[in-house]
Amino acid sequence: MGDESEWMKLPIDQKCEHKIWKARLNGYEEALKLFQKIEDEKSPEWGKYLGLIKKFVTDSNAVAQLKGLEAALAFIENAHFAGKTTGEVVSGVVTKVFNQPKARAKELGMDICFMYIEIEKAEVVQDELLKGLDNKNPKIVVACIETLRKALSEFGSKIVTLKPVVKILPKQFESREKAVRDEAKLLAVEIYKWIRDALRPSLQNINSVQLKELEEEWVKLPSSPPKQTRFLRSQQDLKAKFQEQQAQGGEQSDGDDGEELVVAVDPYELLEPVEILSKMPKDFYEKIEAKKWQERKEALEAVEALTKNPKLENGDYGDLVRALKKVVGKDANVMLVSMAAKCLAGLATGLRKKFGTYAGQVVPTILEKFKEKKPQVVQSLQEAIDAIFLTTTFQNLSEEILAVMDNKNPSIKQQASLFLARSFRHCTQATLPKSILKPFCAALIKQVNDSAPEVRDAAFEALGTAMKVVGEKAVNPFLADLDKLKLDKIKECADNVELSGGRKGAGGGGTVEKKCAAKAVVPAESVSKSSVPSKSQTSANKVSAVPPKKGKPTSAAGAKSKKSSDSKEFTESELSAEVCQDLAAGVLPASCLEQLDSANWKDRLASMEEFQRAVETMDKAAMPCQALVRMLAKKPGWKETNFQVMQLKLRIVALIAQRGQFSKTSASVVLDGLVDKVGDVKCGGNAKEGLTAIGEACSLPWTAEQVVSMAFSQKNPKNQAETLNWLSNAMKEFGFAGINVKGFINNVKTALGATNPAVRTAAITLLGVMYLYMGAPLRMFFEDEKPALLAQIDAEFEKMQGQSPPPPIRFTKKVAAEEEGAEVEEQDEDAGGGGQNIMDLLPRTDVSDKITTDLVSKIGDKNWKIRKEGLDEVAAIISEAKFIMANIGELPLALKGRLSDSNKILVQQTLSILQQLATALGPGLKQHVKALGIPIITVLGDSKPNVRATAMTTLQAWVEQTGMKDWLEGEDLSEELKRENPFLRQEVLGWLAEKLPTQRTVPGDLMLCIPQLYACLEDRNGDVRKKAQDALPTFMMHLGYDKMTKATGKLKPASKDQVVSMLEKARAVMPAKPAAPAKTGGGKGSAEPNRAASASRSQLPSEDVADSKPEVKKVRGGMAAKKGAAGKKPVSKGLKDDEDKSGPLFILIANAKEQRIKEEKQLKILKWNFITPRDEYVEQLKTQMSTCFAKWLQDELFHFDFQRHVKAIGVMIERLESESEATISCLDLILKWFTLRFFDTNTTVLMKVLEYLKLLFAMLNRENYHLTEYEANSFVPYLILKVGESKDVVRKDVRAILAMLCKVYPASKVFPFLMDGTKSKNSKQRAECLEELGCLIEGYGMNVCQPTPAKSLKEIAVHIGDRDTSVRNAALNTVVAVYNVCGDQVYKLIGNLSEKDMSMLEERIKRSAKKAPTAVAKQTATDRSQKEHPTNSNATFLRKPAQEDPNKLKIMYRTYRIQARQNAQHTESLHPSIPKEFQLDLDMIEMDQGRVCELPDLVQHKLDELLEPIMIPEPKMRSVSPHFDELHNSTASTINFVISQVASGDINTSIQALAQIDEVLRQEDKAEVMSGHIDQFLIATIMQLRLINSTHMADDRVDKKDIIKLYSCIIGNMLSLFSMESLAREASMGVLKDLMHGLITLMLDSRVEDVEDGTQVIRSVNLLVIRVLEKSDQTNMISALLVLLQDTLVSTAGSPMVSELVMKCLWRVIRFLPETINNINLDRILLDVHNFMKVFPKEKLKQLKSDVPHRTLKTLLHTLCKLTGAKILDHLSMIENRNESELEAHLRRVVKHSGNLAGLKSDRSNEKGGLRIDDRMSKAKVSDILSEIFKKIGSKENTKEGLTELYEYKQKYSDADLEPFLKNTSQFFQSYVERGLRMIESEREGKTRIQTTAVIPQHGVDSSLSSNEELKPAVYYERLKILRQRQGLENTSRQQSVGGSEDEAQQRPTISSLLSSKPSVASSTDMLQSKLSQLKESRELYMQEHNVHSPTHTNTRSASPAANLDDLKKRLERIKSKRQ
Repeated sequence: MGDESEWMKLPIDQKCEHKIWKARLNGYEEALKLFQKIEDEKSPEWGKYLGLIKKFVTDSNAVAQLKGLEAALAFIENAHFAGKTTGEVVSGVVTKVFNQPKARAKELGMDICFMYIEIEKAEVVQDELLKGLDNKNPKIVVACIETLRKALSEFGSKIVTLKPVVKILPKQFESREKAVRDEAKLLAVEIYKWIRDALRPSLQNINSVQLKELEEEWVKLPSSPPKQTRFLRSQQDLKAKFQEQQAQGGEQSDGDDGEELVVAVDPYELLEPVEILSKMPKDFYEKIEAKKWQERKEALEAVEALTKNPKLENGDYGDLVRALKKVVGKDANVMLVSMAAKCLAGLATGLRKKFGTYAGQVVPTILEKFKEKKPQVVQSLQEAIDAIFLTTTFQNLSEEILAVMDNKNPSIKQQASLFLARSFRHCTQATLPKSILKPFCAALIKQVNDSAPEVRDAAFEALGTAMKVVGEKAVNPFLADLDKLKLDKIKECADNVELSGGRKGAGGGGTVEKKCAAKAVVPAESVSKSSVPSKSQTSANKVSAVPPKKGKPTSAAGAKSKKSSDSKEFTESELSAEVCQDLAAGVLPASCLEQLDSANWKDRLASMEEFQRAVETMDKAAMPCQALVRMLAKKPGWKETNFQVMQLKLRIVALIAQRGQFSKTSASVVLDGLVDKVGDVKCGGNAKEGLTAIGEACSLPWTAEQVVSMAFSQKNPKNQAETLNWLSNAMKEFGFAGINVKGFINNVKTALGATNPAVRTAAITLLGVMYLYMGAPLRMFFEDEKPALLAQIDAEFEKMQGQSPPPPIRFTKKVAAEEEGAEVEEQDEDAGGGGQNIMDLLPRTDVSDKITTDLVSKIGDKNWKIRKEGLDEVAAIISEAKFIMANIGELPLALKGRLSDSNKILVQQTLSILQQLATALGPGLKQHVKALGIPIITVLGDSKPNVRATAMTTLQAWVEQTGMKDWLEGEDLSEELKRENPFLRQEVLGWLAEKLPTQRTVPGDLMLCIPQLYACLEDRNGDVRKKAQDALPTFMMHLGYDKMTKATGKLKPASKDQVVSMLEKARAVMPAKPAAPAKTGGGKGSAEPNRAASASRSQLPSEDVADSKPEVKKVRGGMAAKKGAAGKKPVSKGLKDDEDKSGPLFILIANAKEQRIKEEKQLKILKWNFITPRDEYVEQLKTQMSTCFAKWLQDELFHFDFQRHVKAIGVMIERLESESEATISCLDLILKWFTLRFFDTNTTVLMKVLEYLKLLFAMLNRENYHLTEYEANSFVPYLILKVGESKDVVRKDVRAILAMLCKVYPASKVFPFLMDGTKSKNSKQRAECLEELGCLIEGYGMNVCQPTPAKSLKEIAVHIGDRDTSVRNAALNTVVAVYNVCGDQVYKLIGNLSEKDMSMLEERIKRSAKKAPTAVAKQTATDRSQKEHPTNSNATFLRKPAQEDPNKLKIMYRTYRIQARQNAQHTESLHPSIPKEFQLDLDMIEMDQGRVCELPDLVQHKLDELLEPIMIPEPKMRSVSPHFDELHNSTASTINFVISQVASGDINTSIQALAQIDEVLRQEDKAEVMSGHIDQFLIATIMQLRLINSTHMADDRVDKKDIIKLYSCIIGNMLSLFSMESLAREASMGVLKDLMHGLITLMLDSRVEDVEDGTQVIRSVNLLVIRVLEKSDQTNMISALLVLLQDTLVSTAGSPMVSELVMKCLWRVIRFLPETINNINLDRILLDVHNFMKVFPKEKLKQLKSDVPHRTLKTLLHTLCKLTGAKILDHLSMIENRNESELEAHLRRVVKHSGNLAGLKSDRSNEKGGLRIDDRMSKAKVSDILSEIFKKIGSKENTKEGLTELYEYKQKYSDADLEPFLKNTSQFFQSYVERGLRMIESEREGKTRIQTTAVIPQHGVDSSLSSNEELKPAVYYERLKILRQRQGLENTSRQQSVGGSEDEAQQRPTISSLLSSKPSVASSTDMLQSKLSQLKESRELYMQEHNVHSPTHTNTRSASPAANLDDLKKRLERIKSKRQ
């Protein structure tokens, strides 16, 4: 019992692990109760049991185990992170539970498995169960199979992956145990329910008896598919639906779901691939070449047996395929041909998509072999070619198929057509686009008219099948020339066709099955949600009221029937003269016909007038066009001599063409006559009108081809020139669609060589117009022309560059309406589709005969020189041919071998040839992607960077031609990624990350790359990991988060957690899919683009072209638009727009911009950062604009017509002033839209954009607006792109805008953007950016160089060696500009240059030195003229800090300081801030002297006094100089250098510097030398902390241990520094503020905690913060914390935790106040509280989420009041306007209600009374305090601290008696104490003002002198003189000093005026940004830093320069008199 009482007291989790089973049983029971009680699934209580659950299920005691299983089940069901235990627990269940005899145990074990599946862990459970099948215990095997079966039954085949289960199933049928076999049988039956016949192939090899039993069981199964009955946690919606169905009767099942399930499982996927290449007979290749047919047969039989395997392992089947192809093509034995065909069919079936590589080689051979008549051979060939088709696409085979369609052998033609018919059945509308269908239809139409009936029948079948698949409407345009009989035959065939999979076609009005519709929808992803859902698509086909969806050309069946008569081109046969005469007589007056051929011209004229009237009134249907034009051609016809008659005749031709049904037959009658007159001066215009009208009637492509050939068959140059001019104009009016360039390109070439200049000019103009549409490929036609002519062509092209083709305004009237709905795919994207079409037009050469076997063997030769010869020959063949056909024989395989050549030169040459091939083959390249393209990817793994770079260029060139789809299909890409080559992985992943975001859809095979992608995420190589992380979001945008998360199931647990966290991050930055082209959309989302499209296609031609009856035309245009996808009426829409334009352009929405900034920071939207703008960026901008831009303006801004852009910008310019506020609120969006325009090539738009931007920035400057980081980052980089524009006028405007930009955005921030611009490939851009950098340095000094002058100058100096002269000059000029600012220091900054570059630089500096006087004069004049403006703008930087970001004030202040420095330099010169005092030459002094000419001597004194003493060459000061020299040479310059290294970007450098400083700080006797450098050191440290936070921590390449080491050094140094109070008190307020911010940020950095020893760092920082709070100057500390609190509360971007910690610090400081109240400057603190309350009044504080800031402020003020009483109201003197905040009122309230009578009395009594109270209070403790102080003085370590405390004690209690403590000490000790007190007193006198300022303190000469060594009186005397001089200057140059000094009252007015705008905050951060860049400069520069950092007074006083000058003169006179 004793034992039991012991374990009963234990906690539950310990009981569960107890060795006594009863204890465990009790523990499990209690745990079960606990698990059922805990409501929070994330409760920490669960964590205690996480490691115990496996023990629950594997308990050795059966009774306890049962209870343990119940508890485990409850845990899994309720705990959030139960999934972590899946593997171990299920493994335990399998091994320790399934073998138990108790049924209850087994049942609970299964329930646990099912529960894990329910919480999304199906894969892990399944893996463990499958492992259990290998267990030797049959009980376990049976239980595992049963569990799998039940899981499948309940969860369904989507959750339980069947492939691995089916794989192991046959093995279970072979088990010796009957129970296992029976269970396997039950499992097979269950699987069959779900996948039906897909299971059969996998079980074909089991025992026939068992198979028969299975068959019997399968037959009994119900035909309806099974349903999932148990659901995952993520499927709760399905569960609810299922329960609802059950409630309604259970039998209402949706058949579609079942069908989808059956279709979803492909038997092929369930099979294991078989490797056959190694099993082939070793002598196969010898035997297949044998002369005896029996041997060849043996070889084929062996292969045939192997290829019967239903799934084959991927491998290199190239040799085998070639051998089989040779047998098919050349073997005389037809039986062997048949066998080889079967082998090919087997390979294609077994390899599927992987066989696609070889399809292009085999198909032509099989098609040619169809000449065989034997049915057996034909059947084998048919099976082979059908199997091969399924492995590839029509795009890859179309060339080969079309090549045999013209074959003379009817069998080949017949079989090719039948093959097409069979293949079409496997296609859908998406996979059979018009671009493919068009050439096939053209070839089949020829065969329809073939003499052989079998050929005709086959063609009819193929066309019928095509019609069934894509719909009648899509095919009809290609069947225009067929008569009705043939059309009916095709339709009949279409009706009889049955498509694969039981699909119904898209033709007719039939319904479209759901799956088919889904497939058809794929390309039209932009269809918005408002479109009709898939189920209702059936009605869309029947009811014409439903607006047709453009993605589905078949849906407008109702509209189709109305237009069917118009949709076909009108054709007619040629009529005889008699028939024409009769027809004409029926419609024309008799007199008209009689006078047509009259000899009198007036009769003929009258006849023509009657003719015209008759045509104008004639009905379209009744107009016999051919008869009428033949009448016009009747003698004298086109030989008419009278121009008036001829003009009318031509006008009538145009009328007939416009109004009647005008056929090509009619056109042929008149074209010759029109062309003959086109060059006529009087009739030419009418002739051109006639040609245009015929173009509308018969299509421009046909008309153009006819007209040009007729013109050039004549010899009249005038006609030729005018024909070409007409064609140029017609192309612009009609657009380029359908133009057959081949048709007239030769005539254009003839024209270019014509002797008549007018013809040549017309030809070049025509080429210019064609260039607008075709682009660069057009030039390829003319590369053989003479250089002079080519130069003219290039000049014309140059003119057209940047222009976009005008939208078409005319259309072929008969197909205009049809094109509206049906030719969407072809005319979707002018750029994309158009480019491909143009490549198709190019004349291609067949080079197959040049690719001989000799050449191929040369390329494969053992000798590299011969291989090179072969490659050279190939390159020459391709260069000569320019464009080649797709048939290139054995060349791909030969080149593939060279890509792996050991000679890298040959590899590079091969890659160059492949680049040539890409251009030469064009679209034909697609079929070579697998054979040649994938090996290019392999080369990306080469170790040589130049080879990889060439391979990447080649790859990009190929992708440009082929698109990405072919590359992503199949396993090839994933196989490449499997290679563990870091170079290959980096390159491929980088390439995919770039390409995938641009794809709208990708093949599903991309999923195969995911395992490799996950492997790359954990690759040893950091670059591979980074590239993989970059690629992750792009994969996710296509595959989806869920799929990718599911794929992590197969990873190891550790890897999985890591990958899943990366997936979460990637999900946040996942790019949006590119929007589908606007015209394919439907519904609201795409209404706007569609309206634009319909307007361009239908509205415009009908309104603009119509000469007669415009009203009728308008109605038709409106109807056409209505039938289009937009579904809007364009006319009424236009009217509505006009009404809307009166409203404001921009809608002012409060905080909208801030919201956008926030969203971008949180990565909710895409960051505006791209190389070229992708569709998703444009769509995002549209969405953002829609809320704050007028709708009509947005439509204009995103219109496809650039003229609408120009118009919109014009309106924006007009309204800029009137809507300035709204413009600023939308500024970020406006600037983003302009960045898009920078990528347009249209100069007109660009000039308008720049005009607006100049006005915009001028307005922003007037409004004192300053760009935010967000706005600048999304605009400035793209503006800088345009600085490299080729046109001078553009560059000039961009330069002007950049100059204006610096007025609204700090120059120091513009600098890095320009530095990035210098890295461009565009030399003009590099040069301009360098020039701009020079201007910035000249204008703003070296502080503008970011991140440091040295780094920037090194990058600039690199360009001195640039190849481009302008870049070299610009770089030299920039460096010279630096030289002019900082002299010889420039040589240190630029680093090592080559000898050549250095000599160029020195030469340029010498030259510039000669020109310097004039340059300086100009500079001074400029500065003087611009003085006022920058000063005013600077004032605004300080005027509204509260509205900006916290960092913004600092940035503004820095810019202000730089500009103020420039002004001061040429006005008062109170503090010479030129950082090159030794460089200051006489010219500058003369300039200054010129301005103060009445006081020439005064100027000299000014220089003497204001520069450091070492600068002054007078003997008097030389006595001081040696001391300064000695001091600074030994300490200051060394310390400066070491401190500068603390902020180094290199971690080791920084650590070494910190170690040196730490050594100094640890030795008290040396630590004093740091005095005066404290702020400098802290700034460097803060800079390093920021660098670690922003750069090192984010960089995977940096070892995190190094970062921890660096943090340790920093914290150690700080702790040492802040343990010495004297040094700690030197830290100024601004620096303390930034230090506290840096330390708090570090404490909150979660990344540090994740690193080893990171938590120790956080603890050390905590300690350091406490030390800083205690030891710093309390005034500075409180001020710093108040300002920091204000900044963190204003900023919304930072963590709220920062402000919480700042407040905790303030509470701690408040606790110190009783001890420190007498030492703090209350005036300063109250001023800071006042400023805080100005920004955060009481109401605003209360609105914050937390009330802690309000309480903190109240506590601070209450404590101050409590400690000082009513006297606190006397300390408000520094506040200029007390009414600006509630501070005074609050203080009065607190004082009034405090009830502190003693305080009130002391307030009323005199000062002595107060002191007495203090005395009384302290007397009790005096003795203790003084004892403690003297102990410190006596100790060696704390002597300095003790003396300081004693001095402060004496100051506080002047009557304190020290005698009792000193009387027992030695005389030496007493004199030491007295001397120490005197030294402290003299130091305090010299430093009071400096110590209390917010600016950086003096450089510490004084404190440096006060070391413990004995000093001679002479030295004291020297130092005293210096102190006095500096005190004299203190009144003038240090007017920022604040209370605490004796003459505070005198200075107060100036101080208050300065501090009213809070300069103190900025000055510190200002130092942080700019001071470090100067640290490495010379000692002399450092001696002036205190001047550089206090510019504020200059600005405030610059408003009255005259007064300042007088004041200066007086003070200098005073100094002068003192020195005399």
